[in-house]
Amino acid sequence: MRIGILGCDAIKGELEIVTAGDPDVVYREYLEFGLHLHPDDLKKVIIEKLRSLPTPVDVVFLGYGYCQVLKGIQMEVDVPVVMLEYEDCIAAMLTTDRYHREKNNGGITWFYPAGWAVNGLPGLVRLFNLDSAESEGYPPEYFLKLMFDGFSRCLFIDTGIDCSEECRKNSERFADSLGLRHECTRGSLDLIREAWANAKKVAAGTERSA
Repeated sequence: MRIGILGCDAIKGELEIVTAGDPDVVYREYLEFGLHLHPDDLKKVIIEKLRSLPTPVDVVFLGYGYCQVLKGIQMEVDVPVVMLEYEDCIAAMLTTDRYHREKNNGGITWFYPAGWAVNGLPGLVRLFNLDSAESEGYPPEYFLKLMFDGFSRCLFIDTGIDCSEECRKNSERFADSLGLRHECTRGSLDLIREAWANAKKVAAGTERSA
């Protein structure tokens, strides 16, 4: 079997845990975190990647949730695609029910999975293109506080990646800098593992029919 992996860099650690050492993986690529902020561009980039894979594969495991625009993307490309069939990667780590319960748990929550928190506050400054703020006489935190006005909580999601402890500290520093209540919860890779198992089944079926 030949399986390709195309995923978001924000959940690279989680995808690597699930697929570690699998001899059927012939291609891996992770796209920069933040493309989901521009959904149309995200879809365009992913379709281009799926249409120009550098090596033949029986299936692509797409390490993305729907992210507003990716539902049904399998119908727009020729290669078989198995993705995370959830609204986004956070729902895939918490389950949809738990995700929505946490959304309604006392004010607006910033969900901060470990893979997102790897680069901490500087990563968010880059994500929201606030790098040039200081040249205009304002610290980037000034604009982050404006952007997060109305948020009351930062929920760190520990997914068990190697740097989880440092990521948690980054999350705490972020929450402290913006005056948010900080809480931690444990995420699960079970739904990602289920999607991966499905990709393996599709690849096996494609191989047999070839």
